Amino acid sequence: MNTHNEQRTRREFLKGAAAFAGMASATAPLIARADEGERPRRSRISYYCNGEIHVNEVGKPEGKPLTTGHTDFKPSWSKTGDMLVFFRRTKDDPDPINWLSAISIINVEGTGFHHLSEGTFTDFNPTWTRDGLNTPIWNRKHPTTNRFMVMQSKVGNKPGQGVAITEENHHTRAHSCLVDGRMLVSAAHPTLGWGNFLLTLRKGAKPIYEFIQCDLAGKRWLEHASVSPSEKKVCFEFKIKNPGPRMLFIADFDAKTPAITNHKVFANEAGKPLWFAYPRWIDGEAAVVYHSGETGKNQLYVYRLDDGSTTRVSTNPDADYRYPHGEAAPC
Repeated sequence: MNTHNEQRTRREFLKGAAAFAGMASATAPLIARADEGERPRRSRISYYCNGEIHVNEVGKPEGKPLTTGHTDFKPSWSKTGDMLVFFRRTKDDPDPINWLSAISIINVEGTGFHHLSEGTFTDFNPTWTRDGLNTPIWNRKHPTTNRFMVMQSKVGNKPGQGVAITEENHHTRAHSCLVDGRMLVSAAHPTLGWGNFLLTLRKGAKPIYEFIQCDLAGKRWLEHASVSPSEKKVCFEFKIKNPGPRMLFIADFDAKTPAITNHKVFANEAGKPLWFAYPRWIDGEAAVVYHSGETGKNQLYVYRLDDGSTTRVSTNPDADYRYPHGEAAPC
């Protein structure tokens, strides 16, 4: 073969290889780039699928669920990586604010199931502290108002042993926790007003609320927020207009100031009247997983920060997927 033909053959080979690589990256988004040693990303997530809790590698078909026979919501993975906390609906209602639910614990391999609350309150959105104590916390609606307060308990406790850690006279909902023990909350504080705060608990004294400065301040408060593992970023839902659909944002987070800056919309920038919700960090903080109803069914998606790509990772287009959560990364 002469030199010209060799060069042409090589160009054709490289062109075909590039096309194949592009096709492969579109159909198999879980394969790492060459500079990562061509190792598969083995991120695991917990999530709701048709009312059951699953643990699975991102992008893989469902296996056996951890829970069956009930409607279970919003699993959150402990920092130690061995347990999930979630809530089980015990009484349905057209308005979720009127549901009754029980906070529950289960080991990731499916053993050790037990309830932490009675199932006679509206108990929502549990997560874990990051301070090394593996303390489950959740939000409970006051029985005679629509205000929420933050509850906590211990793994192995019985229903009724949970205690309120915020005051009942004003609304507080916990979203995420920091290693130093503080909690990112939304609150209607009686003197500081409405907003997002870092909450510090004090034994025998009232909690301290530190107002979080935010680029979006004065419009609405952020919801379903998750602080990244390094505690330098945060992802969250936000309504630019009320009423209106929620957009999903990532932003820089400064726990010292505290402040949220440099916000960026990564899902539903067009403001479609669809459910985009529950962004959570995976792959450290290289990506965010969330659910969206843009196909007509709630499905799971991964947004990657390095290239701005978004990929659907749920495998059953007819199933209802919600509330994904990254392995060993509490909210």
